[in-house]
Amino acid sequence: MAKVFTVSKEKSGAEVEVRGEDLIAVLRRAATDSGFLARLAENPHEVLKEYYSLTSEEVAVLASGDIKKIESWIGKLDDEMATWLCCRLAQEKW
Repeated sequence: MAKVFTVSKEKSGAEVEVRGEDLIAVLRRAATDSGFLARLAENPHEVLKEYYSLTSEEVAVLASGDIKKIESWIGKLDDEMATWLCCRLAQEKW
């Protein structure tokens, strides 16, 4: 069973469930699977459909490379876990 965090959204005050293990699985795979990393770089929203348990907010945060948001949910990422996020930010695709 995935670890679930309940986090308050900053503006609306509504709460969102974040499945830390699902996010970590994507980040670990991106760090160790260069083909997956390349596909993420090309079309993250399409690739992340493979992870059907991710919420739309989690997909958006992963696709945008929002390190601060992810770290607020699951804690500080080491360099390996941040591989995809650093790659995404280097692309400067917004």
